[in-house]
Amino acid sequence: MGRLQHLKEAVLLVMVMGLLKRSSGAVDHRSMKMVDGVNREGPFFGIVVPNSFEMNPLLQSPSFVPNETLPYLDISGRRFRIGRLENEKVIIVMTGLSMLNAGITTELLLTLFNVKGVLHYGIAGNANPNLQIGDVTIPQYWAHTGLWNWQRFGDGPDSELAFESDGDYTRKIGYLNIASFNNHTGSGKADQNLLNNVWYQPEEIFPVNGVPEVRQHAFWVPVDKHYFTISKKIKDLKLGQCVNSTCLPRAPMVVRVDRGVSANVFVDNSAYRQFLYSKFNATAIDMESASIALVCHQHKIPFIAIRSLSDLAGGGSSLSNEAAIFASLAVQNAVDVLLRFIALLLSS
Repeated sequence: MGRLQHLKEAVLLVMVMGLLKRSSGAVDHRSMKMVDGVNREGPFFGIVVPNSFEMNPLLQSPSFVPNETLPYLDISGRRFRIGRLENEKVIIVMTGLSMLNAGITTELLLTLFNVKGVLHYGIAGNANPNLQIGDVTIPQYWAHTGLWNWQRFGDGPDSELAFESDGDYTRKIGYLNIASFNNHTGSGKADQNLLNNVWYQPEEIFPVNGVPEVRQHAFWVPVDKHYFTISKKIKDLKLGQCVNSTCLPRAPMVVRVDRGVSANVFVDNSAYRQFLYSKFNATAIDMESASIALVCHQHKIPFIAIRSLSDLAGGGSSLSNEAAIFASLAVQNAVDVLLRFIALLLSS
């Protein structure tokens, strides 16, 4: 019986070791071996895209050539497509909607693969009344404008925020006074608004070259200086203007702008759009770019975002009802700018 018991224990140990060998944290052993093989072919540019509507035109472009041996790897619910764009090695991945999905996907990309730079593209709402649908913007800075300290009723701009003295929150960036948007009563006076003020806050970040668990703060995150300089050469690129027989009033253009903002908010409100433009000089409004920028910033990986304008957020222009018509055109314009940017990177 003793020998039989030892044999059972040995078999059990072999089974356990086999299970351990097949797993490597959240990524199974087989996938990690394949990742290692991919990385030996690197480094790659990471192409990060919000959704399939924006990604498919790139995958269908003759400029994209999938890797013949391993066209993709599926890891943690994401598909990492491996191939070449403009003859440059790339890994293309779709994030899904929202800051959380964008952050998780970018973290996976940079942790698993040998990535030398991240290029992000898609469509965005527009806060800048001087631009139109189809214009492609390349902001120099991105911020997450969805991290707030919501001030209690009765406190004002001179009142210290909760936990401000601990360094958790700040009044340096500014606030939205909700009462400024009150409807007026019959007497012409605005009612008191119990929602008071929301103060915009920077993100806590932990850079790879920082001290572990010692936080830093970041609100405006710059794109890579070299990438932004190269993007200036795209301004004369001819972009699509018509969908079938319906055309935009003028030919869309590529515009380098000061700022873009992101949050887990779909902005279809003209008052808030105007606030974002007047307060922050923001042009592009989306739900992913700032998250990707923040992850790249902490990893010290070069990053740039290309966002084609699909509508004037909240309406108010003559093209408000035509946003759906031109959405596909806006995506294609973003893809065309991305491809030109990659070609310029190769020649720089």
